[in-house]
Amino acid sequence: MKQDLKTRYAAQAAVIKAMAHPTRLLILNSLKKRETCVCELRDLVGDDISTVSKHLLVLKSAGLVAARREGNWLYYRLTCPCVMDFARCIAGIAG
Repeated sequence: MKQDLKTRYAAQAAVIKAMAHPTRLLILNSLKKRETCVCELRDLVGDDISTVSKHLLVLKSAGLVAARREGNWLYYRLTCPCVMDFARCIAGIAG
């Protein structure tokens, strides 16, 4: 396999790996509706803010979400809404 193809597949695998957690899928699904404050995501997930922040960092590192600061809070948004098409597709397989 050519190196550029390996690199492309490695990048795609990194995105899939970032999505491969129930909490991160919940966060992504919530963000498809609207930009959301990390405090609201904390309430949605039911974990402490540091745990939610770690999940968001994984998603941000994969390029799936972006953040903006407003006062003391960060607001997150989905950068690539089409990833939810993938999630919807596999939901059909998983039941």
